[in-house]
Amino acid sequence: MTISGRISQSAFDGSRLRVILLLDLYEGAQQQFLDAYEHMRNQVASVPGHLSDQLCQSIENPSQWLITSEWESAPPFLAWVNSEEHVETVRPMHSCVRDTRSMRYSILRETTPAQPLTPESARSAMQVEARVGDGVARHALTFTVKPGSESKVAEILAGYKSPQAQVDDTTKLRRTSLFMHGNRVVRAVEVEGDLLAALRHVARQPEVRAVEEAINPYLEQDRDLTDGDSARVFFTRAALPAVHHVVSGRKAPADLRRHALYYPARAGCGMELARLLAHQDEAAAEDPKSPVYGSTVFQRDDIVVRLIDITGELDLDPVASLGLKGRKKAAELERLLDGAAIGVEGSLETERNLNRLLSHADMLPITDRSATDS
Repeated sequence: MTISGRISQSAFDGSRLRVILLLDLYEGAQQQFLDAYEHMRNQVASVPGHLSDQLCQSIENPSQWLITSEWESAPPFLAWVNSEEHVETVRPMHSCVRDTRSMRYSILRETTPAQPLTPESARSAMQVEARVGDGVARHALTFTVKPGSESKVAEILAGYKSPQAQVDDTTKLRRTSLFMHGNRVVRAVEVEGDLLAALRHVARQPEVRAVEEAINPYLEQDRDLTDGDSARVFFTRAALPAVHHVVSGRKAPADLRRHALYYPARAGCGMELARLLAHQDEAAAEDPKSPVYGSTVFQRDDIVVRLIDITGELDLDPVASLGLKGRKKAAELERLLDGAAIGVEGSLETERNLNRLLSHADMLPITDRSATDS
């Protein structure tokens, strides 16, 4: 399968996935860590889509460890790593680990002694083309606040001073977009360079820490950011990974506006819904007449958020705004959405219901800050 060069990020390219986890252990915690790893290894062995894993220890520094795993593709890994089962499975490791770093890679080429790589085998074995990105990593967090506190939380989140955008010589916080849908908050970030370094940089800034403390009383999930385990569990559960990003090849219009659309999926259909929207946005990127210039789809479990940069108002072209252009696409979306959650009865083929869905999905913008605004 080949993909458009306009797609810089995708969990849906069909390639196998290599996951690399770098860990730095506390001194004396090796045996505790090994026991925790055995528990995790036994759990993950039965997860659909998991192929293998390896545990490695540095030959130079015994406190440095490496876990690698291979998966059939990205979707089953993301379903596992974002699950509550995974949160509980890895919890025993937290007290052993001083620092950790996770990386995920699509496997594009492979050479084995039995099958030496030749130009012909490379072409036949290649599942995807190498993606040409823009040097930007994208990620989001989502959490809920207590009903009735939405306006207060929005006020707090909109009023803080932006942190310093430049993290180091190679990393820069490029843009932060924050939206709400009812009592759900979604914060999306764009980072040039090292995403983890940028997130840690932001978390250390006094103005950001003050905002996080200010919203603590309003959160539905309790957290204590001064406690490493509590903070780690909260942000693990809040992670809303970007599973697809595509941008048009044409020059960016001057009047682009950013919107976020919330799509609550039917139970168990979140990944399929994200895949549908991703494919729709690929088609939009190829269409010079589409008002949608760029799109990032975020998904965790049955929460799907589509961040779009669009020309004109959303309701000028509800079909394009919702990502439904094409025969029977509305029916596909209707099958995957939680009808009760979106408050729409009947077919999405009707203009009335399309407009109702668009009105329901359109998230409330709280703040959208670019590095140039700092």
